Amino acid sequence: MTSAAQPTGRHGTVRVLVAQAGVHGSTRSIAERIATRLREHGCETDALDVEAVSEPAGYDGYVVGSAIHNMAWLPPARRFVRTNADVLAHRKVWLFSVGMPAALRGPWKALVGKEEGHVIGDLIAEIDPLGHRLFSGVIGPEHLSRAGRAKFRAMGLRYGDYRDWGAVDHWAREIAARLHEPGLV
Repeated sequence: MTSAAQPTGRHGTVRVLVAQAGVHGSTRSIAERIATRLREHGCETDALDVEAVSEPAGYDGYVVGSAIHNMAWLPPARRFVRTNADVLAHRKVWLFSVGMPAALRGPWKALVGKEEGHVIGDLIAEIDPLGHRLFSGVIGPEHLSRAGRAKFRAMGLRYGDYRDWGAVDHWAREIAARLHEPGLV
């Protein structure tokens, strides 16, 4: 959607890549939801697995996300950011992580605030993103090893779908508004 009120990128419309790396589907579902909301706000948007991106330089904005395993982004997501850091550092970029902060209870909840720096700290220095969000995903016993299930139970955590679609939609609308600001792309 192009109009005088909505600035456009180099291609006549704001082109956005929503790239993700996941394992069990939560990260993909969140990436697809973000892409849908960006399209609703006039952005031409592709939602792809990071390993399926063939021309990363062809976009005006980027939303890149990864599942968190062992308090780190998955290797394909980290590799995507590092390989394309020269492009991403000069474009508008937002990052998101999908973990289990909503499943944490009691004293474990305090770990959420400390996780962001550990998970994406060095990526922030490389590309200077405009924002980062930590979302919760779906966690089921089949997602964990036997030892992981025992630890999960010992921590008093509960399996379930912790995706907060309202929070995802809100963030996507914020991104769309920023992408349409004059001079931003």
